Amino acid sequence: MKVTTPLIKAFVIFPMNIMGVIPGFLLWSSREGGIFEKYPLNFDLIRSFPGGLLIGFGASLCWVSVSLFSEYGGGGTPAPYDPPKLFVARGVYTYVRNPMMIGVILVLLGEAILSGSLPVFIWALIFFQACLVLIPFWEEPDLENRFGEAYLEYKRKVPRWIPKLKSEPRTD
Repeated sequence: MKVTTPLIKAFVIFPMNIMGVIPGFLLWSSREGGIFEKYPLNFDLIRSFPGGLLIGFGASLCWVSVSLFSEYGGGGTPAPYDPPKLFVARGVYTYVRNPMMIGVILVLLGEAILSGSLPVFIWALIFFQACLVLIPFWEEPDLENRFGEAYLEYKRKVPRWIPKLKSEPRTD
């Protein structure tokens, strides 16, 4: 993946805040004397494996998704203010339409499980609810306008959230 200034900017604005800054603030606020003091952190060795697994898998899914945009998107980034110029429907995108968002949600759930933090778990649910609204009502209409019939066909074949067990063949 070619790391560019716009890609770094997109990472700092979106995933770093969603997966790092906000959960970090919530965890910091759970310390004694914090605003979420009544929801103390509860790190546990038993939860470290599933939490770490979700974080690792989710981060990998985000990385692969961004890499595909970077390599095949014809410039631009995953950020809405600088979108890819070309329609990307390969790799993980042949199994599910929103692998990057699924990756972010898995990271958030992993952070919540690993830390035993109710506020981080609630943040994961809030983020997922926002995705359930923004993707079909804002992102998908934008993609339909930009990529036309190619995106409409893709929508018919590839599910939004639950990955298919068999990928759709590439059409490019």
